[in-house]
Amino acid sequence: MPIMQIGLLGKANVGKSTFFSAATETSVPIGNFPFTTIEPNIGVAFVKCDCACKHFGIPHQNPLCVNKIRFIPVKLIDVAGLVPGAHEGKGLGNQFLDNARQAEILIHVVDIAGTTDIQGQPVPIGTHNPLEDIEFVQDEFDQWFVSILQREWDKISREIDQKRAKLTDAITKRFTGLGIKDFQVSEVLQKQNLMSKNPKEWSDSDIQSFVKELRKNTKPIIIAANKADLCKDLDIIKKISDTVVVPCSAETELLLRKASKAGIVTYSPGDEDFAIVEDKEILPQQKKALDLVKTVFSKIKTTGIQKILNIAIFDSLKFITVFPVEDETRLTNKDGEVLPDAKLLPQNSTAKDLAFLIHADIAKGFLHAIDCKTKQRIGGDHILKDGDVIKIVSTLSRG
Repeated sequence: MPIMQIGLLGKANVGKSTFFSAATETSVPIGNFPFTTIEPNIGVAFVKCDCACKHFGIPHQNPLCVNKIRFIPVKLIDVAGLVPGAHEGKGLGNQFLDNARQAEILIHVVDIAGTTDIQGQPVPIGTHNPLEDIEFVQDEFDQWFVSILQREWDKISREIDQKRAKLTDAITKRFTGLGIKDFQVSEVLQKQNLMSKNPKEWSDSDIQSFVKELRKNTKPIIIAANKADLCKDLDIIKKISDTVVVPCSAETELLLRKASKAGIVTYSPGDEDFAIVEDKEILPQQKKALDLVKTVFSKIKTTGIQKILNIAIFDSLKFITVFPVEDETRLTNKDGEVLPDAKLLPQNSTAKDLAFLIHADIAKGFLHAIDCKTKQRIGGDHILKDGDVIKIVSTLSRG
């Protein structure tokens, strides 16, 4: 399995590129006009969890382990600006949807303070309803899915009628380019009571409801309620239903990361506070900016950026972290590095799945695995738990 991929959505001028820069510490164009982001920006962000060194009470030198907290890389894609009608090719719609197709999950950055209109143009605070943005982005994705299915519906109906294909297989084939699997299609068909219904008898509402549920299950969307520090009434978040919403301030996170990198403050992503480095002289404008950060924290507790990334991977997708090692006694790889790697796997993954993730050859020669916490030998179908430390024993991994 390649590195996890998160898509970053949002209309122009809502702080999407700022979110990307803050999460990846990568410089990208940031501007107050539509289509500042033309080509997709791709960077590495990190989710964080307890490192296995905490369980074993051992020290180790790893740049991705900070104070017993492990940072795990994920790919973040900030795609081209989206406008209403994107599924019909308006704006940079086709390019946007194409760039987002392989993402496992989508983060929709919304200007919750209502300072940008539906086209992404600046307006006074609170004069635009951000709920419209949420509705239009979800609708664009739903209509994109509908168009994929509807243009092939007659062909699907004939295939089923002539018994040349099963319903699940025929639909899955149309969505292969989006990374959608047959079991996901089957689950939605059963949930909607459509499994035994002849495609010729499907109504438009059947297609719409099926597609909407399929999109929710295969391309879940989390709302990053950005500019929350500017929002006059955060109770508006309570009006957003059927999806996870996290208030955030991408601009504050970006400021803190820059200040931390410059040695002005001590701050780790996700912290609820920061501290000015002792005996560090700061300029009046820097102090003013950091005072503003404190007001942001007093309103929304954290900048929200790290929380959103963690929720995306661990809560919405339900992934777990597993630490593979080659020496079960010293917890090292062949070079003697302690707990050198951390892998993200879907919940209910097996020891054999971990072997495949490490290398296909190791999986091919799989004999058994060892749970380093319990010292027990485990089989290929053993279900892994979050935080497991595992050694794979394979005929093709012996030195």
